[in-house]
Amino acid sequence: MTEAAIERAATPTLAKTANVLAKGALVLLLLFAVVYPDQAHMRDKAAGMRAIGYPLVSFTVPVLWWALWRDRISFPWLPDLLITITCFTDILGNRMDLYDTVVWFDDWMHLMNTGLLAAAFVLLTLPRDVGFGRVLERALAFGATAAIAWEVAEFFAFISRSTEREFAYADTLGDLTLGTAGAVVAAVVIHRSWRRGRLRDPRPLT
Repeated sequence: MTEAAIERAATPTLAKTANVLAKGALVLLLLFAVVYPDQAHMRDKAAGMRAIGYPLVSFTVPVLWWALWRDRISFPWLPDLLITITCFTDILGNRMDLYDTVVWFDDWMHLMNTGLLAAAFVLLTLPRDVGFGRVLERALAFGATAAIAWEVAEFFAFISRSTEREFAYADTLGDLTLGTAGAVVAAVVIHRSWRRGRLRDPRPLT
């Protein structure tokens, strides 16, 4: 594919700008959380692990695109933004102390962020002309796996040593249910958008 053809995949300027700003803000918030964990409301919440894991997650697509796909397709700004948002909103929610002051915020984050990750994975890996069954299968496969991986990491990172561990089982079941629901919502939104001619650029990273 020529460079001119690659450039024709249009991406709204808003998505590009939001992606760059979200990545920059994420790095700053993580630095603040590591240096001042109490002010960031990250004491005993695995601030160090987040400081390592979140940049790795949010910069995975740029690194893979640069190494493997930059000569074939334009940069997938929207999927990359969806991935970055999941990391950014978690750190921002802790910084604003929303997890401890808003009773439904944790549930909303599990629903929304798993859905965003599943949507990004579908956009990155599936052709735009597949049926809803394929989209739902891919969203659930990734979304459910991501939800389980997060709960395992969360348990070993801080819940196993927390006074909240006696309630962890019920909370984990609820979080897994919400994450799965988020993946289903993502599949519906993505498939309907494709059928209406939206979210078709760029091509999947295959």
